[in-house]
Amino acid sequence: MQRTGSPVEGIAATAAAGRVGFWAGFRDALGLRRRLLGVTQVEVTSVCPNRCGYCPRTVRGRNWKSRHIQPDTFARLLPLFRESVRVHLQGWGEPLEHPDFLDMVALAREAGCNVSTTTSGRRMTSDLAGALVESGLDVVAFSLAGATAETHDSLRAGTPFEQVLAAIRLLQEVRRARGGVHLEIHIAYLLLASRLGDIGLLPGLMRELGVHATVVSTLDGSLVPGWRGECFGPEEREKVLEARRELESAAAQARSLGFDFHFSLPEPEPTGRCFEDAEHSVFIDAEGNMAPCVHLNLPTTLDDPRRRVFGSCLTDDPIAVWRSAPFSVFRAALGTSSPDPACRGCLKRYALGDIG
Repeated sequence: MQRTGSPVEGIAATAAAGRVGFWAGFRDALGLRRRLLGVTQVEVTSVCPNRCGYCPRTVRGRNWKSRHIQPDTFARLLPLFRESVRVHLQGWGEPLEHPDFLDMVALAREAGCNVSTTTSGRRMTSDLAGALVESGLDVVAFSLAGATAETHDSLRAGTPFEQVLAAIRLLQEVRRARGGVHLEIHIAYLLLASRLGDIGLLPGLMRELGVHATVVSTLDGSLVPGWRGECFGPEEREKVLEARRELESAAAQARSLGFDFHFSLPEPEPTGRCFEDAEHSVFIDAEGNMAPCVHLNLPTTLDDPRRRVFGSCLTDDPIAVWRSAPFSVFRAALGTSSPDPACRGCLKRYALGDIG
């Protein structure tokens, strides 16, 4: 990845106006200030060289909007970062494709929050690994959709299984050499019903790679037509229970080895909350539009009845957008029996995580 040298002008100039005073920074340092949001997720880019079969980008094809977030757009989010415990730099694209990714990490870190990202590992080099370790990122997660080359590569064209593992090993090597104890390496694992047999292989893979944690998620069938059979629906009790048995066994084994292992599966009825904690998070796309989550603002040119955008950081103060009446009403309804229609069938309303 080519750095732009010092932070790009748009980031530096806009950020300078939003920098905090001494006492606000002092309270942050002591952990005395309660922040408004748990997570701010930023789609730094919707560009991705991979062609994962289950991804909306692959399915939407020519209707997909591939674009990078602009430096001045990102810089306008600084007030929001200062009110967030974590900033996660990833949306519907490969974040390391953005040439200013490291500058964006620096600005988010300046706001005093934790910063993480999820990547395919496709662009990993020794230089980039060193820059990521030095950047202050506290979590880099690598995406997998299978625990073997055979199962993973048939789903994820563009970054073969062995290339992902090589990227993890390289970052791990550099992290250890530089004493980067602050940085955790995770596996972001997508569980598909046809790959359930791979779950038992994950603890051994974690031990081989020395990763800190695995977080298992499942597919939302509403995003990609034709993949419903790979999902785990609330009504599919035997299917869900089988998956839970496999996941609980793998979790117990991973934890016995000293690794974290987390997963979620749907209950028969809504749990009364959004598993993604949309009540305390926000998603900003590469054009600055603010939405509750990545599922409700796909970057396509098609009309999407599920799209929910409550404002833009380009025209309004992002904190004001978050606190606006329409956005507040939307969030308040999430914990009721009558959430916004866009959320009623979402599996995140049914999801219950592991308790280990």
